[in-house]
This record gives sequence, structure tokens and C-alpha cells, in this order.
Amino acid sequence: MLPRHGCKAMRGGFEWLALCLLPSTLDLDCRCSKETMDLTQSFEHCFPSDVRKRYLFAETRNAATVFAATNPDAFEQVVDVLRNFHLRTSDLITPGGQESDLAARANRMFRERGWREARVDTLIQLSLQRTPLREAGETSLEPIVTETRNEGYKVDNFRDRVALDMEWNAKDGNLDRDIGAYRSLYDAALIDIGVLITRTLDLRDLGRRLGLEAGMPTDQARRILNTTTTTNREKLLPRMTRGDAGGCPLLAVFICPATHTPG
Repeated sequence: MLPRHGCKAMRGGFEWLALCLLPSTLDLDCRCSKETMDLTQSFEHCFPSDVRKRYLFAETRNAATVFAATNPDAFEQVVDVLRNFHLRTSDLITPGGQESDLAARANRMFRERGWREARVDTLIQLSLQRTPLREAGETSLEPIVTETRNEGYKVDNFRDRVALDMEWNAKDGNLDRDIGAYRSLYDAALIDIGVLITRTLDLRDLGRRLGLEAGMPTDQARRILNTTTTTNREKLLPRMTRGDAGGCPLLAVFICPATHTPG
């Protein structure tokens, strides 16, 4: 659990003064504290064993338990999608298949179960209430109203109070965008949990092996999932353990070699 104000050093008067004089020290201490968020394992009791055998999981704040308890129908649909989804050989070795077809297929499975792409926009209305001046014969003044609209980020799949994104092989900056959106939606009391589906790094080795078995040239096989700046487990876990999602429970599902179905 993160300290309420992020830094233990704020407790002492002299330490507080020193930190005020040395903001870089404060920043460093905050970063160190944020890196101590523990990952929980409630998914071990919430997901069926056949699903746990085919995927890896990670979570903060007992996200799976929160998910199953607060949105049970949506949770069962996620279980159903994971159970019926299969990583195909073509997803790994077909040119372009690593980038789009898999994510589109998974999102379609959610659409068929009532999940929809969504975007939450922010509308801020300011009303200036002016006080009438009696000496000027004023009894009332119309307020001056201004509105500011900000478009939010799209969420791949939204149902009930759950936001879910599929980040198969996108730029790793998408993880910051998704987690930031979950945090804002949670703070606004619009969702109970955020879910991210991505992949493990060892799929690279599986892809290379399948590519070579299919007669792919060695140099081409080595390029399968070889970009280091795309979404994967190793990119997501540090963002979870340093608490980027704030108070929002975050559940991560990782497509891995066990998800692969030959053919």
C-alpha cells in the first residue's frame, strides 16, 4: 500500500524543511516509494484453472476479486472470451498478422458479448454570478456562462463499470495512455476496474521457431515480435508496481506460448 502522501520523509519537521530546499530529493523519494506497490494474487482464486493454464496474470489491489464481485456478468464474459480465444500460428508468422488481426479478432469477441468501444469526454461549465448594484437600478444580472469540452481517450471495450484494452503489439506508450485513462475514470467514479490484455516476451522465441518450421528465412524469422518498444509484460509490470493506476484496481492478462493452438 502506498503512503497517503507518497513520502515518509514528510513526517519530520527538519526532514520536511530539507525536502523543501531539495525538491530533487523529494522527487527521488516519491519515485522510490511508488516502486514498492505490491502485486496481489487474487486471480489465482477467481479464474478457472483451465484459463490460468493458458495465460499469465498480474494485478494490483486484488483486481480480480474486485472485478468478480462488482461486475460478475462482465467477469464471466471475460473468462468466456479468454477460454475461447486461441493464438494462431498465422498471428505470429503472417506479415501484418502481428499488428492487427489478432487484436481485431479479440475485440470482435467482446463486441459479440455486448462490449462497446467508448470515449469519456469532459465538459466544464463556469458560471460567473455577478452581484447587482442597487444604486444603478439593477435588481438582477444574467450570469456569464462559459463551457470547455475536452475529448477523452477511447477505450477498446467498455461494459457496465469495466474498461478493457487489447494491446497486442502496439507502441508501449499506449500503456501510459490506457492506465492514465483508467485512473481518471476511476477517480470520476465511472469504473471499478481496468483490464489490459497484452503479451509475454517469450512469444518472440515461439514465433521464430514457428517461422523457421514454416520455411521462413532466418533473418525474417528473427524479426518476429523483435521490436523492443512495443507493449508486453516487461513493459507493463513496472507501471503496475510503481502505482501508475493510482487507486484503480488493474488486472493484466498476458497472452503467452500456452495460449497458442497449432494450426
